[in-house]
Amino acid sequence: MSTPRNLRVLLAYDGARFFGWQRQAGFLSVQEALEEAIDDLTGEPATVYGSGRTDTGVHALGQVASFQLSTAMADDRLRHALNAHLPQGVVIRRLETCAPDFNALRSARGKRYLYLTATTRFRPPFAQQHCHWVQSPLDRAALERAAAQVVGTHDFVAFGNAGSPRKTTVRTVHALRVVARRERMAFVIQGSGFLYKMVRTIAGTLIDVGRGRLDPDCVSRALQTGERTEAGPTAPAAGLYLLRVMYDEPVFQGPDRGPRGAPGLFS
Repeated sequence: MSTPRNLRVLLAYDGARFFGWQRQAGFLSVQEALEEAIDDLTGEPATVYGSGRTDTGVHALGQVASFQLSTAMADDRLRHALNAHLPQGVVIRRLETCAPDFNALRSARGKRYLYLTATTRFRPPFAQQHCHWVQSPLDRAALERAAAQVVGTHDFVAFGNAGSPRKTTVRTVHALRVVARRERMAFVIQGSGFLYKMVRTIAGTLIDVGRGRLDPDCVSRALQTGERTEAGPTAPAAGLYLLRVMYDEPVFQGPDRGPRGAPGLFS
C-alpha cells in the first residue's frame, strides 16, 4: 500500500436530505455518506474532517473537508469515482491533493453564508425546503440599518445558542450584505467564525426588523446588553447555505474540465 496522502474536497449538498454534517447513530449525515463512499470505493476506512458542522436542513455550496487515503488514483479519477458512490443530494465539486498539515477545520480562517427568503404573498409551490417563506414584503432600508450594526467585532452572546460550549462569544463579522430581488431577499454574511445558530438568529432578527416587528436598533441593544430577548427568533434551517470557507492558502485553483472536457476557470 502506498503512503497515505492528504486530500481536500469541495462539497455541495442538499441539507434537507441529511441529518446535518456530523455522523450520528441511526441518522444519515453528510460525513457518514462521504466516509462510506470512500470505504466502498477503496476499502480504506477514513475519518473525514469538515470545516465545521451544519445542522439538519442546512445546505452547502462550498463546504470543505479533508481526509487521508493511500490510494494511487489520480485526483480527477478519484473525484469521479467517489461521486458514483455518494447518495443523491451530495456531490464532490472539486478534489485535490494538499499539504500534509492541511486540516479543513483547523486551517479555516473564515466563512461566508447566505440566508435566503421568499417574500411572496402565497406559499411557493417549489423549493419549500430551500428557502424561508415570509408572507410579507420586507423594508430594505430598515434591514440595511440593522445589518450595519452587526458588522465588526462584538460579543454575540445574544445571538448564540445557550447550550453550545465555547471559550468566548466574541466574534468578528467582516461584512453583511442585503441582496434584494423581486420576490426574494437574501443576507450574505462573512466572518472569522460564528457561534452555533448565530447566522440564523441574525437572519431571524433582520427579518423581524424588515417586517416592522422590531426596530433596527434592537441589534445594537442586543450586542450591548447580551440579552437574548432583544434579538429576534432563530430563522428556520431551510434558508441557510454555507457558501465558502476561507483559508490562508489558495484552494481549488486552476482549470476544471467542463461537461465536454473543455477547460474553464473555477472560482
